[in-house]
Amino acid sequence: MMSDDMLSQDEIDALLRGIEEDPMPSSTMSIDEVLTPIEQDALGEIGNISFGSSATALSMLLNQKVEITTPNVSLIERARIAEEFPHPYVAIQVSYTEGFLGTNLLVIKQSDAAIIADLMMGGDGTNPPDFMDEIQLSAVQEAMNQMMGSAATSMSTIFSKKVDISPPSLHLLDLSEGEGFEYLPPDDVFVKVSFRLKVGNLIDSNIMQLLPIHFAKELVENLLNPSSTKTETSATINTNEPHQTAPSAQTKLAPSSAQQTQKEAPQHFGTGAVQQPVNVQPVAFASFEPAPLPEAESRNLDMLLDIPLQVTVELGRTKRSVQDILSLSSGSIIELDKLAGEPVDILVNNKLIAKGEVVVIDENFGVRVTSIISQSDRLNKLR
Repeated sequence: MMSDDMLSQDEIDALLRGIEEDPMPSSTMSIDEVLTPIEQDALGEIGNISFGSSATALSMLLNQKVEITTPNVSLIERARIAEEFPHPYVAIQVSYTEGFLGTNLLVIKQSDAAIIADLMMGGDGTNPPDFMDEIQLSAVQEAMNQMMGSAATSMSTIFSKKVDISPPSLHLLDLSEGEGFEYLPPDDVFVKVSFRLKVGNLIDSNIMQLLPIHFAKELVENLLNPSSTKTETSATINTNEPHQTAPSAQTKLAPSSAQQTQKEAPQHFGTGAVQQPVNVQPVAFASFEPAPLPEAESRNLDMLLDIPLQVTVELGRTKRSVQDILSLSSGSIIELDKLAGEPVDILVNNKLIAKGEVVVIDENFGVRVTSIISQSDRLNKLR
């Protein structure tokens, strides 16, 4: 017999079923509660301009048409971030070292990153690898570095101040499996700026920025109220400067060398204009020696040094009909389109970069480089 103060087993089961069937409450926080419509438009415009130049940089790297559409600004909560990113992703983390203080996380699908890696390695992007090795990840990292570098340059123009970033760090995310949460910023809510990315006929997907709310507000404030932010920066700089003592009486009374020169120089008065002393100095020409690469750019270049490239020496070419090809037999001679003694073509990844002459080293053939194709000719051949 059950007591009136105790629940029956059926009532307990009903309560448990109710708890289990109760769906997770949806997020009530919207982007309008954090950013006004004007601030949302400003943040979208910053992303539109900066990633427009990034698309140009990526297009030159991949030799493909790259399109990035107008961004969509929204909020994403950390508790629901695995639902927003159900597929394996590649995250590129960048920290701003000058101009701003903040972190920017660029997120792209691993399948799209594999296509970019294949194009960077000289492939056509139609058969990307299922698993990217260290070299392919380095190629993706360099592509994203070029994109973020172009974005930082555009931001320097937008905000009228120098904006610099740290070398990007690349991480693999599989949030549905609980992998990669440690690489996300510790904030509970992020601003997500989502772009539609199209690379030729190979990629039609999304690429997203995750920004902490305080950093997104800082960007918007610098764009909408540049004078106030400059004033705050100047006040901070003046506060940090060491205290300067007032000049002594002797310093105040001592005339400057320029004033002494002006007093000692003779002045002629007459009908003409007053002749002022002229300061003549020798011309100082700028040095024509190439400036050394910054340490960050040198490290970025080092990441590409281990990427293998295919070098081909082409003796000549010709075109033949199907009938001519079928009639070939042992001893047949095929006449090429080059004369005897004419330089051979040196190609890297099927792109002509130099010309040379065939030599024999011991018992092996070799080629001696005689000329390098000019930059304009190389660009014309890439089109």
